[in-house]
Amino acid sequence: MDDPSSYESFSNIATSGFGGIQDYVFLAILLLLIAVSALVSGSEAAFFSLSPTDKEDLRNDTGKKANYVNKLLNKPQELLATILITNNFVNVAIVILSSSILHRILEDTGLSATTEFWLDILLITSLLLIFGEVIPKIYANKRALAFSKMMARPLSVANATPPVSWIRSGLVSGTTIIQRRMRRGKVDVSADELEQALALTKEENSDDNDHRILEGIVKFGSTEVRQIMRPRLDVYALEISDTYQEVLDKILDCGHSRLPVYQSSFDNIIGVLFIKDLLPFLNSESEKDTDWGSLIRKPFFVTENRKIDDLLKDFQEKKVHIAMVVDEYGGTCGIVTLEDVLEEIVGEITDEFDDDELVYTKISETEYLFEGKTALVDFYKVLDISEEHLEIDTQATETIGGLIVELAGRILKNNERVTIGPLQLIVESSDKKRIKMVKAIKLEETNEL
Repeated sequence: MDDPSSYESFSNIATSGFGGIQDYVFLAILLLLIAVSALVSGSEAAFFSLSPTDKEDLRNDTGKKANYVNKLLNKPQELLATILITNNFVNVAIVILSSSILHRILEDTGLSATTEFWLDILLITSLLLIFGEVIPKIYANKRALAFSKMMARPLSVANATPPVSWIRSGLVSGTTIIQRRMRRGKVDVSADELEQALALTKEENSDDNDHRILEGIVKFGSTEVRQIMRPRLDVYALEISDTYQEVLDKILDCGHSRLPVYQSSFDNIIGVLFIKDLLPFLNSESEKDTDWGSLIRKPFFVTENRKIDDLLKDFQEKKVHIAMVVDEYGGTCGIVTLEDVLEEIVGEITDEFDDDELVYTKISETEYLFEGKTALVDFYKVLDISEEHLEIDTQATETIGGLIVELAGRILKNNERVTIGPLQLIVESSDKKRIKMVKAIKLEETNEL
């Protein structure tokens, strides 16, 4: 017969002090829960670090695992809620179980309750942080696609299993309500604040092209039509009295797809000719008798102080690509196109008819020759200076010639000059209407030599 005393001693081992069967069962459950916590935490890093290429591969994959991943990714809010809820349930269980095991280990050591409390916090936090968060997330981030496929089905099951599914529905609904209310009370940020933020966030290794596009977007709403338009002196236009052959010659000369049409004077624009409207009449028997004037379309007029963001909306609503710019007296001062507007965001858009380089002549290290119509932005770029170096406000003009006229109060004659900060500008060629050529001399560098 079995000795009753042996049963009593076995019972004492199982129920008192650490080392009983119950403790080892709890320890095994704890290790299992830590593994589950690691897998769930890694899932968060894996699913939300999938690259566009990975997602494209998943869409093209017909396997069951890829199908589960795609379904979860289609509802990212529900996926995140499921991961967080499951992870929290598991972590709470880990805290309770590990605290109980640690208490049984330390109960015979004579440590105070306060010391036990701080040991609980230190050990359990370290355990969860290292093995339940940091290590699995680093691993999952490096193997996002494989990890996502591995965890897709378990998460799909958890997503549909109460109470996780109940809490998840409540969280997603509550988040949606909060987002709607936040949109109503959103904070308006000024363009100046956005520009300052861009300047602060620009890094040495950042993509200058991306940063320039962001700056273009920020300044887009404050830019006026007069700043981007093509002035009337540089506009190719047709007169309604031109013959059909003269029209063809001008089209071949300029290479544009749309040309303004005026009567008597450029201030009297009566329409726009779309070159494609002439194509049906080319090489036809009645080509010479074509009444090209009947093909012109109604012009669209804008004022020179209109903001280009409003102009872009006008182009979209009216489905046009070109507008005639008029001044306060009703005279035509130039044209503006959809391409001009877009270039303010994405930068210069060149085609086969555009000049690729800025036209200027470098006479010496301190002397340059420019056309009077050269934009001040390009002028600053060539001379490697900024508006601050000139110590004047150049907002009222856009070209070198315009700047000289603004300073002198008149159109200077040949060999007349003005001095602006470190620069001396000499008029090389001009007429009664405008300044054609300007020589720029860097005074400071000249003096140093």
